[in-house]
Amino acid sequence: MVPSPDRPDPSGPSEIIGIDWGTTHLRAYRVAADGRVIARCDGEDGLLRARGRFGEVCAGVIARLGARAGELPVILSGMVGSSQGWQAVDYLGIDQPLRLLGRHLVALRAADAPPRCHLVPGYAVMPEQAGPEQGIDVMRGEEVQLLGATLLEPDARNRMVVLPGTHSKWAQVGDGLIRWFATYMTGELFACLSQYGTLGALMTRSEESPRAFAEGVRRAGASRLAGALFSCRAMVVTGAMPAEHAREYLSGVLIGAELHEALGRGGPLARSVSIVASSALARRYQAAAALLGIEARCLDPDAVYVAALCELGRALREP
Repeated sequence: MVPSPDRPDPSGPSEIIGIDWGTTHLRAYRVAADGRVIARCDGEDGLLRARGRFGEVCAGVIARLGARAGELPVILSGMVGSSQGWQAVDYLGIDQPLRLLGRHLVALRAADAPPRCHLVPGYAVMPEQAGPEQGIDVMRGEEVQLLGATLLEPDARNRMVVLPGTHSKWAQVGDGLIRWFATYMTGELFACLSQYGTLGALMTRSEESPRAFAEGVRRAGASRLAGALFSCRAMVVTGAMPAEHAREYLSGVLIGAELHEALGRGGPLARSVSIVASSALARRYQAAAALLGIEARCLDPDAVYVAALCELGRALREP
């Protein structure tokens, strides 16, 4: 019997390639079944730059990882499966368990796609599921990180996980299900406010200031976000804070506002949080959490992704 190109022979290669394809960047891994990372690469051919040449970029990534097109199964996650990506994949509802994510992989059918490529669907809170507190929300790519976090912390049946970034995600995961999740445009707001408008004009120079960052976190809990943001300008023009510290203060306000709101929804679980992010960003969130009396554990994003990739690979190898 000849194996289907969309479901490899279980006795075939024990390696797998994963590509986490975001809006502006991508990262890719070639991983053995036991979790060993054989090769890794990243690049700036995210969704925006790769549009119209996804096949070319994908083939190039596979080659950079030392493989030939069709030699190994490839799992693609992130914005590549969005309506603006290579092939649109429907969202899953949050009633679908994370550990069964591999059963929902979708074969990539694009004419320029290398063989044996599969897309990971994102998750959504649909309009009919959204209550007044939850609201409609979506994620693509973060579901893989959430799966990996649950695999790396198997003893924590219930936990809160934060995935900081341009659009930060907070999720409460319990018994393998996403109970709720919420998105915060913290990174995007910081990029805009620190470059443009009246606040951007203050930030021609910058220096690190844990004190200014902490003051921003505190201010975020004392007033609504719009007022806390303007306080950044007010403190500089009155001489209460040097302009060189405005960037740190703004970072504290935005991250603090995110934490105050998300932790307010978490109930008892909010006393302990898992952070999945690069070391520099993770340290900022960990510092802000500590100021609020929250225990925050940092999980390595590479380890999280590889754990999830191995789990998804096992689903592909199932007969």
